[in-house]
Amino acid sequence: MNHIPVFWVLVASVLAPLLGEIPIGFKVPVVVFEVLLGILIGPHVLDLAQFEGFVLHMFTFGMATTLLMAGMELDFGAIRGKPLVLGIGGWVLSVVVGLAVVGAMHVAPRVDAPMMTVLALCTTGLAMLVPTLRDDGRMDSRFGRLIMASGTMGEVAPIVAMSVLLSTQYSSWKEVGFLLIFLGIVGAAIVAGLQTRPPRFQAMLQRHLNSSTQMPVRFSLLLLGTMLWIAQSFGFESILGAFAAGMVVGQATRGPAGEPLRHKLETLSFAWFYPFFFVGTGIKFDITALARDSTTMLLVPAFVALFLVVRGVPVFLYRGQLAKGEALPFALSSAVPSLSIIVVISEIGARTGSMSADVSSALVGAALLSVLLFPTLAAALQPRPELGT
Repeated sequence: MNHIPVFWVLVASVLAPLLGEIPIGFKVPVVVFEVLLGILIGPHVLDLAQFEGFVLHMFTFGMATTLLMAGMELDFGAIRGKPLVLGIGGWVLSVVVGLAVVGAMHVAPRVDAPMMTVLALCTTGLAMLVPTLRDDGRMDSRFGRLIMASGTMGEVAPIVAMSVLLSTQYSSWKEVGFLLIFLGIVGAAIVAGLQTRPPRFQAMLQRHLNSSTQMPVRFSLLLLGTMLWIAQSFGFESILGAFAAGMVVGQATRGPAGEPLRHKLETLSFAWFYPFFFVGTGIKFDITALARDSTTMLLVPAFVALFLVVRGVPVFLYRGQLAKGEALPFALSSAVPSLSIIVVISEIGARTGSMSADVSSALVGAALLSVLLFPTLAAALQPRPELGT
């Protein structure tokens, strides 16, 4: 059975949503079950699947796809104004707090937390927050707009910062110049997607939307490949290209006319690529590293606390913007880490040698625990919405 790991990945992909249906009093994100099942079938527990060959390659594609979908979730038009200004200010404050706590961590013996750890602590799992806001009817409320703005910065800013940090170009001025050029390309692509829509081209895409060619889906994937290629050509990590492609596709498909294409991309991503990424994360996750020594064991609860501190402290900027009783739920919601970005940071950190295996494992373990705890606590503490808010 060890020779067909894809079978076990697919078994885990089916079991994960089934486990999510078990009534336990609170909702656990399916991706958490996928990672946990990946750990179970991985080499450190049942040894049914190894992180190599097809699983490794599909993990790479899955990483790009999760970032594509994260970019598609963004809607800057819905958060413009005060929410976006506060979101930017809150993220900058998180970076300052993150730098302070990571600097303090170097005092601990055998703990080497690099700059990438700061970016990991400054993430927010926007994809985890959107379903909850929709289910609670708060997406269009003031609380919802503020959370969406905070989450948007917690998704976008760490990816851009990490791409610059890991750039293969060593001249800082070149890095800034290349980044500006790349962002200009992304902006031009978004404008083209929103405004330049030749009727004949649109009609052609519409004709092929439900045919065997699936032209709009292929076109979107070509855009993903193009953005990956451009980002790597400029010396950035490919994650920036994948995220940028998602932003372009997301803006171009905004509205009812784009829903069919968005649904097809979601089906392809969620049913095939996501399981290989998140189950693959569990397969490669060395759970034994958490028990290797006391320092590593203590890092997991420490990182959980730091996620809350680093992303929760900016709630003080929102005085006067939040209703009574919303401050703590807002801090907890903002502190929900982006599991996909944490995994990407850990993966790149381990590959480049800039992050130790122990810190990498502790970060992923803490992110899993935080995704379990923070949304549940935020929902329990959230006051009931009032009409008109």
